[in-house]
Amino acid sequence: MTDPLALDPILPEAERSTARLAFHPAMSDDERFAHFEAFVHAGGKVEATDWMPEEYRTGVLRFVEMHANSELMGVLPEREWILRAPTLRRKLALTAKVQDEVGHAQLLYRVAEDLGKPREAMFDDLLAGIIAWLVDAAAIVAQQALRDSSYAPYARTMRKICWEESVHIMHGRDVVVTMVNGTAEQRAMIQEALDRWWGPLMQMHGPRTPRERDRDLYWRVKAKSSEELRQEFLTIYVPRILELGLTIPDPDLRFDEGEGAWHYREPDWDELRTVVTNHGPMSQERLEFRRVNRAETSWVRETILGVPVAAA
Repeated sequence: MTDPLALDPILPEAERSTARLAFHPAMSDDERFAHFEAFVHAGGKVEATDWMPEEYRTGVLRFVEMHANSELMGVLPEREWILRAPTLRRKLALTAKVQDEVGHAQLLYRVAEDLGKPREAMFDDLLAGIIAWLVDAAAIVAQQALRDSSYAPYARTMRKICWEESVHIMHGRDVVVTMVNGTAEQRAMIQEALDRWWGPLMQMHGPRTPRERDRDLYWRVKAKSSEELRQEFLTIYVPRILELGLTIPDPDLRFDEGEGAWHYREPDWDELRTVVTNHGPMSQERLEFRRVNRAETSWVRETILGVPVAAA
């Protein structure tokens, strides 16, 4: 792990370390917890080397590990399209995007490792189906809100990830705009894709959770609730979709000026639970691909990294 303070001289002033978390040696455990709690609620940033309550450590680890898994597994549906891309330019763009997503997973696994869980253990849990995953379609909205996470290594990592995800969004928009301005058949394909994916898009941020019951919000691991993220997504993307002349497949969708909020048809939360518990239409096939790939490359980890091969 790199000492975060060692980076200060080369970082822009706005990104340098702020007040550090410090404890008086005579503090009791309860006083230490209260001091940590006040520090986080005041906007303080926690470094990997700082003392932290086990509840906080566990919460951040769970959140970051889930994020890393979603990046890694999200590569699989995209890689299948590289050979199908119609031109060399499109193939190169998609290859670069897939490479970025794998890189994001590696960065996030590194952040999670510093919280005490070995990467091999995270892979074991992922491939055993213990960790649920969902391919993000509007992830940039959620990820932007993570740049202010109270866990400083995560917040710093998210700055790089968000920059690259913004490029990915522009790549996707370029593909959509090209097809919308193409043949009638191509335009119909875009509308059909929107009809098919609108449900998962609305499910992506998860069901509404009262702020007072969301521990990730309490510890400032994330900055916005599920419903706040969904409302932000609708505010940004509904106008962009309509601008292209597409029809959003939700007759209940409307913006209430008085409430300042979007009303929409309730997503199918049972369908979401099916997917995130690894019962989606391709879940087992993609997990099996990861299992086979991991088994076939075990000799590399054993030879170069010194990681012992798991017993059969």
